[in-house]
Amino acid sequence: MADLQRVTRWANALIALHLDARVWSFGFDNAKTRAGQCNYTAHRITVSRYLAARYEDDEIHQILLHEVAHALAGPAAAHGPRWVAVAREIGYEGSRLHDGERADELAPWIGRCPAGHEYFRHRRPTNRVSCSVCARGFSSAHVIEWTRRDVAAARRAVHRAAR
Repeated sequence: MADLQRVTRWANALIALHLDARVWSFGFDNAKTRAGQCNYTAHRITVSRYLAARYEDDEIHQILLHEVAHALAGPAAAHGPRWVAVAREIGYEGSRLHDGERADELAPWIGRCPAGHEYFRHRRPTNRVSCSVCARGFSSAHVIEWTRRDVAAARRAVHRAAR
């Protein structure tokens, strides 16, 4: 598990090395499904405090490199060839999307299909959806039933662990 103060030092060092530290900054955000973000408007790179606390140091370093590559390549690059070239040049070794662990235990909505497959949402689902494991397209026989659950204790535990 990565120490959040250490993550901040790494991020600030990468910003100083590759970007203009007078313009770009680093911070943590409350995302639960994405690991990092590059905000071009605010010139700010953020990492999820929830996910950073559960990832290993090497994985966090790769997430930071991923976001710095976005800042260097610019918003038009997205995850295209220019971004890939910049990312590789600064030492990023991962794929274009992060497929690591998510904070599903913090999702207040849990859905189950009739076969028992589980889905997690951090916002209340507004449309009927069916299980993608049980059926390729929408199937009324495999509609997911959503239940709200209390995640306040889990969130408090994460905040205590992050201090």
